[in-house]
Amino acid sequence: MAAKVEIYTWRTCPFCIRAKNLLNKKGIEFTEYSIDGDEVARAKMAQRANGRRSLPQIFINDSHIGGCDDIHALDSEGKLDELLASSQSV
Repeated sequence: MAAKVEIYTWRTCPFCIRAKNLLNKKGIEFTEYSIDGDEVARAKMAQRANGRRSLPQIFINDSHIGGCDDIHALDSEGKLDELLASSQSV
């Protein structure tokens, strides 16, 4: 069973686009929360992301992964595919 992937974004954010492109390249389905200008949604995201308010914020199986640099680092280290293949929390 595939991982549950969620990503908080702004539509024009280049880092958000880059992170989504990586997931799309891997054929991963994800739920996107586009929170452009919605401070209530951003506050909810920050609460889930241990106070981080930068975008994107990415969650795999309800565990906070981080942002664009973090997901690319996991991919470079060869750890992302394993996380994406599992339905278990990290």
